[in-house]
Amino acid sequence: MKAFVVTKYGKDGLRAADMPRPAVGPRDVLVDVRAASINPLDKMVRDGEFKQLIKYKRPFILGHDVSGVVVEVGSKVRGFSIGDEVFGRPRDLRIGTFAEFIAIDFDDVALKPRSLSFAEAAAVPLVALAAWQSLIDLAHVKPGQKALVHAGAGGLGSTVIQFAKHLGAHVATTAHTKDFDKVRALGADEVVDYTKQDFAEVLAGYDVVLDSLGPASLEKSLTVLKPGGLAISVVGPPDPAFADQLGQPFLAPVMALLSRKVRKRAKKLGVRYSFFFMCADGAELKLLADLYESGTLRPVLDKTFPFDETIEAMAYVEQGKANGKIVVTR
Repeated sequence: MKAFVVTKYGKDGLRAADMPRPAVGPRDVLVDVRAASINPLDKMVRDGEFKQLIKYKRPFILGHDVSGVVVEVGSKVRGFSIGDEVFGRPRDLRIGTFAEFIAIDFDDVALKPRSLSFAEAAAVPLVALAAWQSLIDLAHVKPGQKALVHAGAGGLGSTVIQFAKHLGAHVATTAHTKDFDKVRALGADEVVDYTKQDFAEVLAGYDVVLDSLGPASLEKSLTVLKPGGLAISVVGPPDPAFADQLGQPFLAPVMALLSRKVRKRAKKLGVRYSFFFMCADGAELKLLADLYESGTLRPVLDKTFPFDETIEAMAYVEQGKANGKIVVTR
């Protein structure tokens, strides 16, 4: 089958290749891939940013989001049949959605919302699970609390805004002037134009901040939190809790060192810091599917590419100009 594989770590490390069709284990569903979306995580994995933590054996197929049709089921699979339309985010070490087929543990997939196309469904799993797990599992957001979501017009931000509003939060976001109407339509109550304003000078008293921009934004985000508030970063630095999540607690001292500066700053301000790395979860995805089916949430796509142009689609994402998710389709 045709696939896009990481042969070496680095910007030019992704190449098209012929790969064997995946073997189907007893807990696996084999999915005929109809669409896959591209995430910043794909770039990070391709570039080797997690190679000491998540040890892929090269060459490996890249891709973390998928929608498609089940064409084979393992002997222990329950709840899925051949012909089912599904979507999912395969667990780490079993990624590989930039391919014609992928075998996925059935615990990592859910039935695709009928109201969504394959392209729309492929745009959902990683960002929707990230929204659920960061706001519910980590931050425990409650109605009336205040949440700041950076980069609200992007693939992650546009989903988190919607989910935070669904939870009853007051939502602020940062965005370019041209995207004001878009993020307000998604549910943002306050919008800070990052081309004209410093969000740290106009926002205060927030319960939670979700940062996807990096160290400078994260450090300023700590200052807009109320006492006891939580700053969550999806780009690092990793904290000791991430070592436990990886099942490698011996790495906790390393993670503590990497995040020492930001944790120290947070403590001085009387707030908290947490690194966030989402987990595959088909049960949560099933609940999210209901929210998409009902129209409570909606996918936000920027552009689609044909499967053969996956490398070009990756390059488009890396330009940092996408307003929504980038999807490749077959």
